[in-house]
This record gives sequence, C-alpha cells and structure tokens, in this order.
Amino acid sequence: MVWLRFFYTMWLPLHHKAYPLSQLPIEGVMPELLSGVRDCNQLILKAAPGAGKSTFFPLQLLQQQAVSGKIIMLEPRRLAARNIARYLAQQLGETVGQRVGYRVRGENKVSQATQLEIVTEGIMTRMIQSDPELNGVDLIIFDEFHERSIHADMGLALCLEIQEALRDDLKLVVMSATLDQQALARLMPQSRYVQSQGRSYPVEFRYAPLKANERFVDVMVRNIHSLMNSESGSLLAFLPGVSAIQQLQQQLQSSSLLPSDVDICPLYGQLSFEQQQAAIHPAPTGRRKVVLATNIAETSLTIEGIRMVVDSGLERIAKYDLKTGITKLEQVRIAQSSAEQRAGRAGRTEAGICLRLYSEGQLAQQPAVPAAEILHSDLSSLAMELAQWGCLDAGELNWLDLPPNSAMAQARSLLSSLGLVDDKHQLTPMGQSAQKLGLEPRIAAMLVQATQLDHGRPNHWPTTALAVAALLEEPERNVVDFAHSVQRFKARKHTKQRIVEARAQSLARKLGLSFSLAEVEEMQVALVLALAFPDRVAQSRSKQGGRYLLANGHGAQLRDDEPLAASDYLIAIDLMRSHGDAAMIYSAIDLDLHALQNALPEKFIQQQIADWDDKRGKLVAEERTQWGDLIVDSREMAQPSADKMSEALLNYVRRQGLQCLNWTDSASDLLARLRCGCEWLPEQAWPALSDDALLNDLEQWLSPYLVGVRSAKALSQVNLNEALLAYLGWPLNQEIEQWLPIDYVLPTGSKKKIRYQVGHEPILSVRMQEVFGEQSSPTVAQGRKTVVLELLSPAQRPLQLTSNLASFWSGAYQEVKKEMKGRYPKHVWPDDPANHVATTKTKRHFNQ
Repeated sequence: MVWLRFFYTMWLPLHHKAYPLSQLPIEGVMPELLSGVRDCNQLILKAAPGAGKSTFFPLQLLQQQAVSGKIIMLEPRRLAARNIARYLAQQLGETVGQRVGYRVRGENKVSQATQLEIVTEGIMTRMIQSDPELNGVDLIIFDEFHERSIHADMGLALCLEIQEALRDDLKLVVMSATLDQQALARLMPQSRYVQSQGRSYPVEFRYAPLKANERFVDVMVRNIHSLMNSESGSLLAFLPGVSAIQQLQQQLQSSSLLPSDVDICPLYGQLSFEQQQAAIHPAPTGRRKVVLATNIAETSLTIEGIRMVVDSGLERIAKYDLKTGITKLEQVRIAQSSAEQRAGRAGRTEAGICLRLYSEGQLAQQPAVPAAEILHSDLSSLAMELAQWGCLDAGELNWLDLPPNSAMAQARSLLSSLGLVDDKHQLTPMGQSAQKLGLEPRIAAMLVQATQLDHGRPNHWPTTALAVAALLEEPERNVVDFAHSVQRFKARKHTKQRIVEARAQSLARKLGLSFSLAEVEEMQVALVLALAFPDRVAQSRSKQGGRYLLANGHGAQLRDDEPLAASDYLIAIDLMRSHGDAAMIYSAIDLDLHALQNALPEKFIQQQIADWDDKRGKLVAEERTQWGDLIVDSREMAQPSADKMSEALLNYVRRQGLQCLNWTDSASDLLARLRCGCEWLPEQAWPALSDDALLNDLEQWLSPYLVGVRSAKALSQVNLNEALLAYLGWPLNQEIEQWLPIDYVLPTGSKKKIRYQVGHEPILSVRMQEVFGEQSSPTVAQGRKTVVLELLSPAQRPLQLTSNLASFWSGAYQEVKKEMKGRYPKHVWPDDPANHVATTKTKRHFNQ
C-alpha cells in the first residue's frame, strides 16, 4: 500500500484537486467495478467528467490485478492517449513503456513489461485484424465511447463477435461521461451497469444568447474580458474550429483589456506536442491562462486551473456527400451531452462558472447525444476492414447503428476504382497488401501500386510515394499548392520536418524498403498522387478561371487569385463542399497530363462514342481518350454505323427523358394499362415498366424500332405501341387485351373506352340509359377489379360514380330520377331501371 499512499498524497493534489481522498467519485463504485470486471465479461460504466474513470480506474485494475492478461484501453484522440499514459506511468514511478505504455500512429511506447496499453482506434483495429483471438489480452476498455467514432463502433462490433465466436473469456468495458445507456444495454444485454456520481463542486450557469447579426467571436472576446477581469482562475473557451480559434486569439492578443497576468493558449489537434502541453499544464506561478480549444478538450484531458468555461455551443462536423464523394464541413449546434461535458470542465478543481452563448431553450431543442460518425462519414476504411474480416454484409455484426447501405455501396465503389476490392467486395491481392499497411485506403493503394508498377529505371516512385504519404498525413496549414510542401520537405524546412521524415521511414519499414530524402523526385509527386486520387484528377473549364471538372463528373474550384488556377490539369487532394454547387479545393498540385499518359497508359480509357448534339442537331461520333469522366483527347470518326446511330439516339432519349418520344394517346393508354396490369396481376411475368426502368432498358424495347431512324426528329415516327407490346412478349401481349380490354361493349352495342390510371380504379363513363337492365358493374383483371361506372346525363354530364350498380338502382337512383325527369323529360326514366331495356333513344322511339 506504499504506492497507494504515494498516489493519494502526490498525484491527486495535482490532477484531482476537486476531490479529497474520500470524495473522488470513482472510488465510491470501485468495489463494484472491480467485482464487475472479475465476474462479468461485459461492463458499462457511466462516470461524470473528472470522476477518475480514465486514470484512477485503470490504475486500480493494475494495482488489484483484476485480470491476469494485458489491458488495452482505447482512446479516441492521440493527445489524450499520450497524456493519460504519461500520467499513469508517473504515478507508478516509471517511465512510459514499462507497465503503462501507448501506441498511436507513428509512435510506439510499449515493451514486454507493458500490462496496460493505451491505444488510438486505428491501432486497435490493426491489433484485432492481425490476431482475431487477441492472445494475451484479457480486457479491452472503450473510453469516451460517447464520441461514437467509426473505429470505436467497429472495434466494439468486432470484439462482440470475438467474444461470441472465439474468446468467451474476453472482457469488455464501455465507459463515458454521457452514454446512451438503453442503446448499449440492447447491444450488450448481459452487461453489468455501474454509474459513478458527478463532481462535488457546483457550476453556476449563465446564458448570453447571441443577438441578431452578432458574431460569436466578438461576443466571446467581450465575455472573456469581463470574466478575466472580475473572476479568479483560468478560463477555457470552446470554439467550433481552428479558424475561429485563430481569430479569437488574434483579437485577444491585440487587446489591452485583458489583465497582464493572462496567457493565451490555443489547443487543437494540429498543434505541436509542446504547444498542446502549454495549454494543458498549470500556468506558471502568478499567472493565469485562457485556453482556446475545439471539442478536443471536452473529454479525457484535465486542463489545470480551469474554473471558467465559455461555450460557443458550436462544433464543426464532417458530413460525407455520397453523390459527390466529397466531405462537407458543417458548423452545427452541439448535442446536450456535449454541453454537459463542456460545462463539467468548470467544476473540476473548485466552484466554477459556465457561460453559454446560447439559451436554455436552444439547448433543449438539441438531440441528447451526437449522431454517430458512422451515419454521415466516408465508410471506405470500414469497408476495407470488413472485407479483411470476411464480413461481406455489415448486418452480420452487431452495431449500435448499422452502417447505411448507400454509404457502404459508395465506399465499395471507391475501393473498386482503387483496385482494392473485386466485384464480390472481397480484397484483391493488391487490397490484401494495402490492408496490411493499416492506412487510409487511398494512401495504401498509392503505396502498393507505386512499389508494384514498372516505371523504368531509375525508379524513384516508391520513395516519392513514401514522402507523399507522410506529407498527406501531416499537412501544412493554409498551403494550397502541395508541391510547395514537397519542396520544403526536400529542403528540410517543412513545418513538421522531423515528424514527416520519421513517418516516411516507418512506412518504408512496413513495405520492406529504405527511404532517402534525396531520392524523392518532385516531378513524380503528381503522378503518384493520381494513384491515390484517380477520381480527383481535375480538368480546367477553360472559359471559367479557377473552375475545374473532376474525373468523377463533379465540379470544383480554386480561388481566382491562386496561382494554381491557371493550370490545365490538377489533382485536387483536399476538397470541401461549400454552400455553392462546386467544391472548394484547399490542396492540389499541378498535373502534366502527357507525363501521366506516358507513366500510366493502362489507366486511360479508349472508346468510341456516338451521341446526339442537341445544339447542332446532328450526330457526333468520336474516338475518345478518357481518364474517368474527363475527355482528355478526341477525334471525329467517319460516317458512323447503324449501331452507333442507334446508340446516339438512345443517349439522346436518356438525356431528354421518355417525353421526347412520340407518345400518342394510344401509346400512353397502352402504357397505363400495362402498369395497371403489373399492379393488379403481380404474379404475371411483367417486365419493369417504370420511367426509370424503361430508360435503363432502351436497348431492349426501343432500339429494335430505330432501324432507319437517322435524326432526333425522326423519333416521332417510332410506333411505341408496337415497341411496348414486343417488349411485353408473348403470350402477355395477347392476354393483356383480354385481361385489361381497351373498350367495354354496352348492351346497346356501342363501345366505350375504359380509363386506366396507376393507383386508381378503372373508370367507364357512360350515359345512364345505356346500362339500364344491367344487374352488376363490369370487371377486369380476371375479375379482380370492378370498373367504376361514371353515370352520365343525356347531356354527358356526370351524375353518379358507382362500383355497385345493383345497389345504385335500388337506392340513390330514385333521387337522381326525380331531378333528371324534370330536366330531361324526353328521355326514359323508368321506375325499375334494373329490368328496363338499355337504350340510346328517347321516349318517342319507345312510343312508336
């Protein structure tokens, strides 16, 4: 117990000043937690911010030897993973990498003695994929699970399957300050639930909602000035993104209204380790600080000395557009759980203040928890992981939120274009090699292809690709032309030179290669990037400066004053959808198209195209060279064949829609009858007849009738009745006339047309006198549909709608008769219409 006394006397005063020994919240439930870990394989822990769940709990697991094997704790953020590991190692009197270690991308601080590994989510996935039985691991902890990242959701789904199929002894703990307890309980019905009470120090809530036309950065400046001049302690401000942090930092630093003892410390993921530590560590003696943070400071981290929080109530989230394959960064209001997390930072060390730049009403309207990342993100990495796991249908695993089918289909389409999966969604040999690298699919595909393709000698593609991969993972801020980052890297002047070079060396070791900065070939950078971003090769729209067409068919643009805007071809590396139609390009590189054609000729498509030029009113037939949807070269062909002419006309119809065809009344009626047949007689072998289906199947039903048709105008000569009946095929094209006849023969011998409309009953309009003597309404569709009779007056005006003629004769007819007998005295209005002779004649003819 010597160590435990050291912990309480030395570490708690530093990191849990809010709680005396007996008041650390997590301690109150520690016996229940330890017994839960020992007795159950699944545990759910809800503990408020500052309770000690990320620090005291895992240390107790080690101290009490709750499990004999290794403990893996998953942290969603690298910053938190590093800091928690350092804190815990310090409390054990050890250096990181002994009993407590961590692994994040590009950094590994573990050893044979490590019992507790704190890892980020991509690392966790790699561990599972490389050893599905997780040999030597007894417990996995999912910390801050409320953030609901894709990797956390996937990691839990995989671990649940491992528990069920491979390791019934594997223990899982899911914990957070704000959990959707009911959803987790449904996912883990055998789990034990433990809740630790929150902070012991009160937080005073103040609300200052923005007025119309107020900018939240200006309001935040004003309130930070006021709080720092009237209150003691340090302040944490939550902002939606880096740009807002930089604006606020600039305004505060240029202000003379802040006390002289205050330091401004930004905190976000892209900062250096030293800058992040300056924000997290206590302010120097006699000084205070204002920390400007994104939502990175919501969880896990304890920022020393904070007793005031100013919350903008905003965050920026990335939403993936399935149609364009481009992410849109949206500024949105935070969920109620995030507001709770942010406020919790104010009460960790003493009574605090939380000033919210929104109203209580606005907060009440927000969802309880944020939407899971899996519902609005690019799922290509997830699709790769599932393919390696051998799970071709995501529904085979247990999820809190099932990955959407549409997003999975789009992700697999991208992986297919990168050559990573086949048409059965299984990994190709190249995909298997790429998956072993544990990288984002685009970067992995680039590296594998760069090492496999033969580009002649000397071949620096692998080395160049390694440099590009490392630079993509650590991008410089506000650098549009990626070539500038490459140049600075080669000159050893990159803003993250040491990190990038170390990462390139690490990737080289994974590939069994060596890396030399001197061998990075700047002229090859754009070429290797084309392997990662084939869909983002961009072609200038010559008449619109800075505007480009991407190989995926969508638009993108650069600022007009950006030098790259003069390039004929680019590779758009970083795109973000804005409020307009086109995406903004934030990072790109000039592309030499001829060099690309020489280096990767097999990736260009050669095809003959025939299409109808609407403007010129003539056929255009070309031989084209394409990269994706981009036409990079074309030449006119000689007089096209009949097949090419038909192809062009079909393209014209697809573009214009079915309405460009000659839809006579007869053809429109036939199509309506056929569609009603599909609805009323579904057991028959009808072809698909919706507008979309007909457009997709033009080759089958329309193309045979385009023989001799040489222009768009001549399409009006095509007999659509014949085309549709041929498409219907025998015997349906004969039986339709019996099942859904065009006309109905009345007792008088006259024919009346039956009106068919999808979603409605068939209707027959007829003068009432012509159905005298009829006992029932006619039927169609093998007797399944009764024809609605629209009974008309002698002047052809509607009198009654009925599908039960016998009931009408015995009931409502008498009222109709009273009114009509006076208005049309020359016509027959019998007392017993059900037994009267049907007629088209007046009384005079009956009296003769």
